[in-house]
Amino acid sequence: TTTVYFYSSRSGVKLIAPLGCLASRQKHTLPDLPYDYGALEPHINAEIMQLHHSKHHATYVNNLNVAEEKYKEALSKGDVTAQVSLQPALKFNGGGHINHTIFWTNLSPNGGGEPKGELMEAIKRDFGSFANFKEKLTAVSVGVQGSGWGWLGYNKEHGRLQIAACANQDPLQGTTGLIPLLGIDVWEHAYYLQYKNVRPDYLKAIWNVINWENVSSRYAACKK
Repeated sequence: TTTVYFYSSRSGVKLIAPLGCLASRQKHTLPDLPYDYGALEPHINAEIMQLHHSKHHATYVNNLNVAEEKYKEALSKGDVTAQVSLQPALKFNGGGHINHTIFWTNLSPNGGGEPKGELMEAIKRDFGSFANFKEKLTAVSVGVQGSGWGWLGYNKEHGRLQIAACANQDPLQGTTGLIPLLGIDVWEHAYYLQYKNVRPDYLKAIWNVINWENVSSRYAACKK
């Protein structure tokens, strides 16, 4: 059965019913940022945040709604060919919406430093130290070819943290099964206006605004 993601709150995105139930669905909407566009300066400037949120994320939301409307029409007609042809648009725009909805909450003007409690213990257990984890996630994110994301995810089956990279807007859970805890957007639109083509400088800076409370909350939720 095909499923679709639906934005539920600032804290995340949930799976809802099969696409066959789209007749009564609510349209996806752009979530508000929990801080001002300039709140992450000097690490990420206001111009980047405004364009990233109000233009790029908004485009994913709009295109996802269009794709779902077309999918609903294809379902009603029993047009399997059209349903299949719409899958890339649903994956790309749905993933863009999912990923950015997580990303905004993973950042905070009061972020940075290191996590505490259970998350820190899990990081030490699975990566040896926080410094080693930070180095590995940075390296994976720097190494993404073209556009994509670096992720810290939770492998529920094995009860362990894992680092992964996803191309383009592929959503972590939908493509790898890992539950997303922390995502780092390495599309050029996330940093080019400030850091030009020097992705490593952007990645060095972003650790200063990581919202460890949010990441820890996600970790606690997925362990239940």
